[in-house]
Amino acid sequence: MQLFDVYPLFPINIVRGQGCRVWDDQGTEYLDLYGGHAVISIGHAHPHYVEAIAKQVAQLGFYSNSVVNKLQQELAQRLGRACGYEDYRLFLINSGAEANENALKLASFHTGRSRVLAAQKAFHGRTSLAVEVTNNPKIIAPINANGHATFLPLNDLEAWKAELAKGDVAACIVECIQGVGGIQLATAEFMQGLRQACDETGTVLICDEIQCGYGRSGKFFAHQWLNVQPDVITVAKGIANGFPMGAVLISPKFEAVYGQLGTTFGGNHLACAAALAVLDVIEGEGLIENARTVGEYLISAISEIQNEDTAIDHSSTASPHSSLIKEVRGRGLMIGIELNQPYKEIRQQLLLDEHVFTGCAGTNVLRLLPPLCLSMAEAEEFIYKLKKYI
Repeated sequence: MQLFDVYPLFPINIVRGQGCRVWDDQGTEYLDLYGGHAVISIGHAHPHYVEAIAKQVAQLGFYSNSVVNKLQQELAQRLGRACGYEDYRLFLINSGAEANENALKLASFHTGRSRVLAAQKAFHGRTSLAVEVTNNPKIIAPINANGHATFLPLNDLEAWKAELAKGDVAACIVECIQGVGGIQLATAEFMQGLRQACDETGTVLICDEIQCGYGRSGKFFAHQWLNVQPDVITVAKGIANGFPMGAVLISPKFEAVYGQLGTTFGGNHLACAAALAVLDVIEGEGLIENARTVGEYLISAISEIQNEDTAIDHSSTASPHSSLIKEVRGRGLMIGIELNQPYKEIRQQLLLDEHVFTGCAGTNVLRLLPPLCLSMAEAEEFIYKLKKYI
């Protein structure tokens, strides 16, 4: 049997990691500014994380949700304090797509409605409801094309208000920083206006914090930059630093009904041990503040490259083609470098020649999603290498 071939792969076999570095099976070291697609929050193989998982699996790896799991209760309390939503309730599952599935179901149960507003360029997952509110027809199968979603331009408040006024919308789902969409930022004016419009029409506001949350933006959640409070918050990726886990944070307005939601593996003992270790490290090492500080440096340094004189000094080996950068966007350690050409060549040069992993979006955006422990020295190393090709 062979693998079902659904991913275009770089011919690199990563076998080991430490902090913001990974190594392949040939011993080559790479600077990881991709973080396994924003999943690695506290760094690869953090000693406290490794110890917590090893200790838990030696004691109890799994039991079902038919019994009390005090690790779940501890996680709910710790997470509530860390993010500022102590009065919300926590539902634990296995992935970001599941988190959005359950958030949308909750909204539909709560309102009795079935229509959802989502942003153009949105990505919310590949499962049934999640893919239906993802703005990519190529990954929506006919069985998923049920007409529940209406896609509107991000930050076009009047367009969203016009749809909400029809009175049939169950939920608005928004990434306050779009990841797959190319690091597009929602504005405070838009989100605050949308919050008010949702209140006026009895619509549930869902913030998808799966990629932009858990400290990546320099605050615990990206929507906290915008002074808005959603009804439901979805998280995954960085919550357990690579152990499969997702969660839904649910405001007190929702009623919990036995049997309405459920999961086999969600919130299992190993996942909770991993998530608690992540909170220990984020808080103990000041990683949210680090993401903000190092991210501000990166955005400033990349902007300086963009603004440099494009004249080439032929007496030097330098080649500052700063016109290749069209725009730099982001917050914290979630950064998009939009180029005036396809990203493919530069991304491959950074990976194969400079041994730096980066992400991408669309056809011309380099995406930086490093672990939140990225040091200033590692950020400066990336800038030095980037200048060779920009």
